[in-house]
Amino acid sequence: MPIHPTAIVDPAARIAEDAEIGPYVIVGQEVEIGPRTRLQANVYLEGPTWIGEDNIFYPYSTVGVASQDLKYKGERAETRIGSRNKIREFVTIHRGTQGGGLVTSIGDDNLVMAYAHIAHDARIGSHCILGNAVTLAGHVTIEDWAIVEAFSGVHQFCRIGRHAFVGGYSVVTQDVMPFSQTVTPRESKVYGANKVGLDRRGFPADTIDRLQKAFRLLSHAKLNTSQAIERIREEVPPCPEVEELVAFIRSAERGVIK
Repeated sequence: MPIHPTAIVDPAARIAEDAEIGPYVIVGQEVEIGPRTRLQANVYLEGPTWIGEDNIFYPYSTVGVASQDLKYKGERAETRIGSRNKIREFVTIHRGTQGGGLVTSIGDDNLVMAYAHIAHDARIGSHCILGNAVTLAGHVTIEDWAIVEAFSGVHQFCRIGRHAFVGGYSVVTQDVMPFSQTVTPRESKVYGANKVGLDRRGFPADTIDRLQKAFRLLSHAKLNTSQAIERIREEVPPCPEVEELVAFIRSAERGVIK
């Protein structure tokens, strides 16, 4: 196992034989690191933390440390990270708390850019991109394939749906609907379907068109949300993505950005 002589690794840590531990890395007890994962330099990990295969952690990233939530009293809580993630410089990932299920989790194939912060009990899906200095408050959920661009902040308990795109410098205080494109420096607004992202991921043109019609009713038809959903039911031909969009809206506890 290639461990740099300046690294400090707790004897209780479990590290795959082909993982790489770089200079000045600190790995605490109850940390498990999977095959071919690389900790480049000056990375700090506390447990209980589980990390999968083929991840790369760039210098000065911090994983599994105690929450900044003032309600956190040191209860045993975990951090779980999947496989093939890229965690860039100075990223901070905090473990869970009693009030949020005791787990902060990140799926597979994500890119978390420099200086991003993932707070306690956040749940990140797979294939997501978090831009530079994105800040996720506690209990935030980011679903698969979502993109949140640089310097955006997401309020506690908010959700960002699948394949959504949130533009840079956005302030997200309500749920972001799946498949949507949302851009705002001060006030979040939906501008329609995330056409470019959905097209790149192979969604059929007919599906994208149906989603675009649904978003027009939600954001441009001067209807309240209940009226817009009724009009979607009447006017937009059904498909799984539109059904997902409607179900997401109905399950939102903080409302959705329109």
